[in-house]
Parts: sequence; C-alpha cells; structure tokens
Amino acid sequence: MLVPTSLGVGLITISLGLERAIANQGIRVALFKPVAIEKTALTTLTGIVISRVEHLLSIGRLDELLEEIIAAYERISANVDVVVVQGLISTSDYPYATRLNSEIAKALSAEVILVAAPANKTPEQLADQIEIMAASYGGSNNRKLLGCIINKINAPLDAQGRSHIDLLQNESPQNQSDLNTLRKQYLFRNKKINLLGAIPWQTNLIAPRVKDVADFLTAKLINEGEMASRRILRMTLCARSLPNMVNALTPGTLIITAGDRTDIILATCMAALSGIKIAALLLTGGYEPDLKIMKLCQQALCSGLPILLVPTDSFCTTTALQMMPTEIPQDDIERLEYIRNFIAGFIDQAWVRNLVKAHGERLLSPAAFRYQLVEKARKAKQRIVLPEGTEPRTLAAASLCAERGIAECVLLGNPNEIQRIAKHNGIVLSDRLIMVDPKTYYEPYIPRLVALRQHKGMTELLAREQIQDPVVLGTLMLEQGEVDGLVSGAIHTTADTIRPALQIIKTASQAKLVSSIFFMCLPEQVLVYGDCAVNPNPNAEELADIAIQSTDSAKIFGITPRVAMISYSTGVSGSGLEVDKVRQATELVKQKRPDIMIDGPLQYDAALIESVAQSKAPNSPVAGKATVFIFPDLNTGNTTYKAVQRSADVLSIGPVLQGLRKPVNDLSRGASIDDIVYTIALTAIQAGNLKI
Repeated sequence: MLVPTSLGVGLITISLGLERAIANQGIRVALFKPVAIEKTALTTLTGIVISRVEHLLSIGRLDELLEEIIAAYERISANVDVVVVQGLISTSDYPYATRLNSEIAKALSAEVILVAAPANKTPEQLADQIEIMAASYGGSNNRKLLGCIINKINAPLDAQGRSHIDLLQNESPQNQSDLNTLRKQYLFRNKKINLLGAIPWQTNLIAPRVKDVADFLTAKLINEGEMASRRILRMTLCARSLPNMVNALTPGTLIITAGDRTDIILATCMAALSGIKIAALLLTGGYEPDLKIMKLCQQALCSGLPILLVPTDSFCTTTALQMMPTEIPQDDIERLEYIRNFIAGFIDQAWVRNLVKAHGERLLSPAAFRYQLVEKARKAKQRIVLPEGTEPRTLAAASLCAERGIAECVLLGNPNEIQRIAKHNGIVLSDRLIMVDPKTYYEPYIPRLVALRQHKGMTELLAREQIQDPVVLGTLMLEQGEVDGLVSGAIHTTADTIRPALQIIKTASQAKLVSSIFFMCLPEQVLVYGDCAVNPNPNAEELADIAIQSTDSAKIFGITPRVAMISYSTGVSGSGLEVDKVRQATELVKQKRPDIMIDGPLQYDAALIESVAQSKAPNSPVAGKATVFIFPDLNTGNTTYKAVQRSADVLSIGPVLQGLRKPVNDLSRGASIDDIVYTIALTAIQAGNLKI
C-alpha cells in the first residue's frame, strides 16, 4: 500500500510507476484504489465512492466500511500476484486520510510504502517528516513498513512549493544519481527505513499538449495545426523588442505575446518555416491578427504551428497559466505511458524482483517483454549502424538508445546535417552517438563489394554506384565487423533493407534459409509468429527450419517456446497436401531437435485457447498454451498477423530476421520512436547471442 507523507507527493503517478515496474518483471499486478473520489485517466472506480466512505465514517461504522473495501479488494486480487493499493491523499477536504489509510493497511494486511517529495525541505527535514509518518504505521520497527519512495527530486518550485508549467524554463538539473548515492543524501537516523525509489524531476512529466492549454484558457483557434500532439516544454512572454526575443524561438516553446505584435507573429512563423517546432503562438488581448499577415504566414501555418487567441492581456494570461492543473487529461495516453515507464526505471529493481519469489512460469506480458529487451540489450553492449542517420525518428531513437545504454549507435549521414535536423526537431543528441559521413567513408569498401559480388557481374563502376546507398554501406560495415548489427526501414522499403543483407551478409552456416518472426504483444502475453514476411511457400524441410529458428529466437528474447505448427486441421482429423506438409515438418523438428516442445498440425484456436484444446487435442503438450505459432505459408502468416494486429489493436514488433550470419532488421515506414528503440534493442540482443 502506497501512502503519502504530505500533499503534492505525486501519489497517483508513483502508483502507476510501481505497477509498471512490477509488471516489467512478469508478475501479474493490479492497481486498487480503495476510496474512489472521481474517475480520471489514472484511476478507475474500483473501490468505495467517497460519499459512501464519509457516510459510514460519520455514523461510526468503520468495520462495515473496511468489510466493503476488503470485498472490492478480493475481486481485484483474484487473478493477480500483487496488488498495489493507492492510499487516500490527506487534504482539507479529507483530514481523516492518514487514520483511514492506516486502518485499510491493517485490514488488508498490506505492506506499506511511504511516498514523499522534498518540496522546499532539506534532506534532514524530509527524513524527519517520513519518520513522523512512519509512526502512524507501526513505526520503523514494523516489518510491514517496507520503506519509502522519494518523488520530484530537484523539481522547480514556487515559493509555496508548487510546480506549474510557467516554471518549466527554470528546471533544475536532473539528479540522476543512483539509489546508493541518494540513500546517503536522504539518510534516516535509525537506518531502518529503506529507500525503494528516488524519482528525479523531468519536464516531460508535466509537459501539457497545446490542446490542453487551449482547453484550459478556452482559447479561440486561429490555426489548429498540430495542437493535439505538440507539447509545451517551456513558455516565454514576449513583451520585448524582436532582437531580444529571437533566442526564445526554440522547439517546444509556447510564445505568449499581444495579438497586435505583428513583428513577433512574423518572427515566430519564420522560425516555424525554418523547421523549428515551436509549441504554439498564444496571442493575448483579444487582438486578431490582420488577414494580410495571416496570408503571408500561410506556409508556416501549414507546417503545423498552432495559433491561439485569448481575450485577456498577457499578464493575466500568464497568471492564469500558473493555476493550470498538472494532472493528466483522460485522453493523453502518450504522457501517461511515458510517466509509467519513467518512474518504473527509478524503482529499486532488486527489491521488485524479490517482491514475489515464486510464481512458477511467469507470464511474459508486453510490458515485461519490452523491459527485458532493454535490459538484455544493455548487457549485450553492441554497436548498431543506422543508415537512415538524418531521419528525425531515427535520430531521437538513437539518442535514447545511447543515453540508456541500449546500444552504441552509428548514424550514417553528414554530421552538420544531422545536427541541423536534430535542432529543428527539438532533439537533444547524445554525445555518445557516432556520426559517419558516407561520402568520406565508402572508398575503402569498394574493393570488398567487388570481391563479394564479382560472380554476379559486379565491377568497380557498379560498386561505386551501389555504395552510394547508405544501406549498402552499412551492410558492408557489418560484414567487415565494424558494427554488430543494422537497423533500417524508416524511409526505405523492406526490399531495400533485406536485399543487401542477402547479397553481402548471407545465410548462417547452420540455417537453410532466412526467415522472419513477429512479436505479437497481446494484452496479457507476447506470442511469436513465423514466418510472416519472407518465404512465400516453404516446403516441409524449410518449414521445419523456420520452426527451429523461431524456437531459438523465442528463447533468446525470454519467451518459453511451445511450438504450434498451424494448419486448417488438428491432429489426424484432416488430410491433404498442405496438412501433410505441416505434419511432416513437425516430425522433422522432433527428429532434429527432440528438446523442442512442438505439436502439429493444430488449428489456430486449438493452439491458443485452452477450452478448445481440451476438445480438439486433449493430449497435446502444446495445444491451448502455445507461444510460438508457425504458419504453413506466407499467405496464411501475413494475413493472420495483420488481422490480429488491426482487429485487436495489438502492437507487433518485427519483422525480425532469422538465419543471417549477422543481424539485420527492418522497420515499418510508419515506425514510432519507441518502435525503433525496441528494434535496435532486439538487434543488439541478436548480435550478442551470435558471439556466445
């Protein structure tokens, strides 16, 4: 149970972060709010509504209230291993919160974690506050008091100890110290209160969308632009002359100025046209800009620059923004996910792993799968080349990977161009990135390309032409061992990415062919689908090889493989060439790799759903609990993966190529930054595994 030591500690977001940290370990977890005040993006009405709580407390029926809370808890805890209980926040409206939290903790026999924030306190003052609150839960000697989590370290605050969006530009340097350092800083005198997490402040935790500001101010839209996706990272009031405000025109900035300041309007639009993603232009005083000026700015408006208008003057508008709530709107799923993952990264992972010691085989949820990708990639310590080095999403992903230690990323592209594109897109490039200008780098690779492809008619002239393609150059760097893996496809087709790999890297000695898998991130589990992208109509021997490759890939990425060979028939119930092919492939796998748990032919529903498996294949070791699905041909595999992906709104990661001597992976041209990060991570894992 998480309980706050004071107002404003960020209890809701800590609850979500702890829930994600636990889920990342493959532990089934649920978030329970015993007292439900209102429905928001972060909570659900799972507990007892506040009016009912106050009524029972007012007539002295605490026991009845606790019984109702326990009943609600039992419903939630039935199918999970851990429940994170979110306590009630003590405010002037709920002065009884601490006493009620203590009673709930005892009723649920819950282990307690205190949540605190430094605000304007010194470490010693904060420690005193935590120890005082600990007394309400049996004191620091109570075994059920697990420790505390300190949130909002180095948050920019006003004199009252509050954070709001007009303080974003005054953000303090983040404290990224490890837990051991922070344990010394926030030292508790009796040494019995363990520090389980220390969350540094980051702008993105409260950065609102332009849409949120427009809704809060009830602003008129002069130009909607990209207001639903652009975020405000800082704000500036431009009441000064134009030369003195040019430096304020930076990505993510909300420019506030009077509506009759034509010079500021034009300067902001010029910055937008140069590629700088200003968050928005907020015009005050009710002065609508002249239509001729707006016509002159039309191209800037088409670039996505939102322009808002409010009737209040600049001072009143800025003052009003100080009162804007920092809570997450219900539809801001992107920020919600960012907060969950960010906070989860600063929870003590060793403590989380020990939280539940034995659950048998853990269900590998999408959150746990993504977490394991990052952790395995960090341990692999591989160098990945990114041929699309000037593509903005790739730049952002590469910088994230470098900062988080996921991989050492090599960007192919002119360094000056990379820096320019990054600046205009508000991307802060990590100094750990490696930039390689292809025009000054490809010459030594020409003889090697000729040697590799001479039997196909390659000449120096043709090689010089082909190597202008950064994917070809990156593939040659991989072949020569200068990098460990390659990721491309954000602006290249699948064929453009895979063809050089097949020609230069070639098939691994133990593989008969190159195949692919997709990781299908269902709501509660990650499944492996193969082959859905490369081989149109494999024969039985090739299908067996795909099954073996996919099994080994599943193991590499932490999925316990139970392989289902998919067909339109289950067991011996059907016949035909296609069923016979699947049956023969299954037997070949059993002969070659008796260690693999495999069955087939199986229909898809028999492989996936336990109740169907009991009637169609009751003696199968795989039916009803398959994790690896091998489809008989590309037509079946590609159709199935797309149907599941689109109909069930499932995230699919892939295609991940198998069977190459060195790892090369393709991206969807609609890939998000996160998609690219995870593809880089899995490529690093593949590369590390090939070296074992």
